[in-house]
Amino acid sequence: MEHAKPVCRGAETILRIQPNSSISISYHPLFGSRDDLILLELDEKLLQDVLQERVTLRGQPEEDAVFCTQSKTYAMKFVATSNSAFLIPPSGQFLTCEDSSDYGGNSHDQEVVASVIKIAPGTIELNEISPRLDRLKLLLSENPYNFEEAAEEEVIEKRKAGFYSWDDLVNRVQASNDQLRAGLNALSAVEIDGYWRLVDEKYMDTILRMLLHNSVLNDWLLDQLREEEIMNTLEADGFPRMLANHCLHVYGSKVDSSTGSGTLWRLDEKRVCVHFAREILKTGKKKKDNFMAEWLQSIPDGMQASFDMLEGEVLTERLGVEMWVYAFSASSLPLNPAERFSMLFRERSKWAWKDLESYIRDLNVPGLSLEGLLLKYTRRTQPTPDAEPIFTAR
Repeated sequence: MEHAKPVCRGAETILRIQPNSSISISYHPLFGSRDDLILLELDEKLLQDVLQERVTLRGQPEEDAVFCTQSKTYAMKFVATSNSAFLIPPSGQFLTCEDSSDYGGNSHDQEVVASVIKIAPGTIELNEISPRLDRLKLLLSENPYNFEEAAEEEVIEKRKAGFYSWDDLVNRVQASNDQLRAGLNALSAVEIDGYWRLVDEKYMDTILRMLLHNSVLNDWLLDQLREEEIMNTLEADGFPRMLANHCLHVYGSKVDSSTGSGTLWRLDEKRVCVHFAREILKTGKKKKDNFMAEWLQSIPDGMQASFDMLEGEVLTERLGVEMWVYAFSASSLPLNPAERFSMLFRERSKWAWKDLESYIRDLNVPGLSLEGLLLKYTRRTQPTPDAEPIFTAR
């Protein structure tokens, strides 16, 4: 008796199989290790992003790749399984029989088999992680925009090292698009001629001081600054319009206005005061009383400076009977928690909670609370129930 020729079918045959029934399987003609096929385990909430091709893999050849959606970043980890997982492709994706004419034929009396193209040894699992944004600051710090560059008449060749477009940053920084934009905003970066740049601190200080100088000359109210007037005036003083506008974004916020007088801005008191405190402490450690006197004298009229504004910006220490203050900014610390705590405990071996909190509150580790970070990286001691807790390195 002549045996019926098997009809090869794809994954849809398995999906339609009825309970308490079975189906034969066979090796696909292209069966092998198939490194181009990887089994990825997905949470239901990520499925639509994958099916609609809204995800990317990011990383340099020397890095472990990360999986990015529009808003989140995930680490990828291979997990081996003890059970065999047969990968059966859909019909038509690969030829599942040596004779493609088997598709669509009369299979009433023919045996249906499913063709296995690969036996998967495990799956890739995804775990949400913090974006790896420390490289972003490193890249943008290579070539900050400064006064000399602004004064050059010829266009600078942007292909040299230190200039990065949005696409360049996407290819080099392991973060989702939303997280990358948030990182650029946190660094006060600005897009100039298609490249994202940090602006030299001295140059930003010069622009802000000129804005404040013009506000005195023109009787501008610092909480009612007209955008067009500000940019025209600063441009006349030799500053590019885009940097005049950037100065407003860095040190101010837009004011809701229905007067029809154009876009209005308000200088942010804390941001401006912190800026001048940083400038004063660039020369080094100062006695607190002397620092406060110099600081209060440097801020614009109408603004009120408070030492509380400097949480996460400065540290104090007592030397003899004098209290001294010096710059130590949270924004200069790594975003990686292990590196952050390591640097903190190099600065001080013991931290009171009132000082430590402002240096770790910006850490955001998915699945780990602030208390969890403290348990992981610190030891807490509290001699008495009423005493303030002290944290040391674990």
